[in-house]
Amino acid sequence: MCTTCGCGVGQTRINGKMVQSRQRADAQLRFRPLQSDHTHPHEHDYAPSPVAPQIPNTIDFGAGIAGTHAPGMSQTRMVKIERDILAKNNQYADENRRYLAERGIFALNLVSSPGSGKTTLLVKTIEMLRDRFPVAVIEGDQQTDHDAARIRATGVPALQINTGKGCHLDAHMIGQALQQLLLQQNSLLFIENVGNLVCPSGFDLGEAHKVVILSVTEGEDKPLKYPDMFHAADLMLLNKCDLLPYLTFDVNQAIAYAQRIHPGLPVIQISTTKSDGIPEWIDWIMAGCHRAATTSHAAQPLDSRLG
Repeated sequence: MCTTCGCGVGQTRINGKMVQSRQRADAQLRFRPLQSDHTHPHEHDYAPSPVAPQIPNTIDFGAGIAGTHAPGMSQTRMVKIERDILAKNNQYADENRRYLAERGIFALNLVSSPGSGKTTLLVKTIEMLRDRFPVAVIEGDQQTDHDAARIRATGVPALQINTGKGCHLDAHMIGQALQQLLLQQNSLLFIENVGNLVCPSGFDLGEAHKVVILSVTEGEDKPLKYPDMFHAADLMLLNKCDLLPYLTFDVNQAIAYAQRIHPGLPVIQISTTKSDGIPEWIDWIMAGCHRAATTSHAAQPLDSRLG
């Protein structure tokens, strides 16, 4: 369940088959109340009103301790639910991370808003890397397998996860997908998350890095509007830069906003149609693949294939 909007996994499908929830005997994590000068252990039953606006004509529903709001639910209760959900997700993420590390698999979680050009960029990237080492893709979408079909047309395996009403992938879904994909040692795995600049930021999938893709057809203030995503990412790709002559998008301002949220965040400016920035993106991936292969328990010589 999403910690932000409460979407569930009841309609999750992998390659068209319903995903069953996995029951575990683990004891539920106990909630430890936040430290405050009001420390008695019971939870309040009332739902406090949104924090009073700090700016005239503004009502801020994200200023409480939970950072969000649900009608009729206290902030403390929301924090408890979020901690329980994320704790369980993180257990699955740790399992995924161990699985990938033991096999020298470099996994990237691509996140963006819908329409950023993520799938087109992924197809271009696969075409440049598929002859150097094994590549596989996990596709996330609420409905359809259109993007997975585009990936399969490149000749690499792609497994589709349909999330139904869910607005993001989670680590349990990825674990199920890993069991079906049977990835090769020292390979590259792309996870194309559901198009959404909010919820995917909160879920560790066991990936090596989140890569956020921002296109110049969006506003340059996206990093300020959706800061969690840019804070969680380790790389920002600024896509569709070939369209800049026709737009009023301010590249320097967009990068400044992103690095205000995440100081030092590396940025690569890319055009899939012109191939600008693609070599730098490919070099970044290959360096990651090399690290994953050489630090895995089953390290195998990769230098010849990585060039």
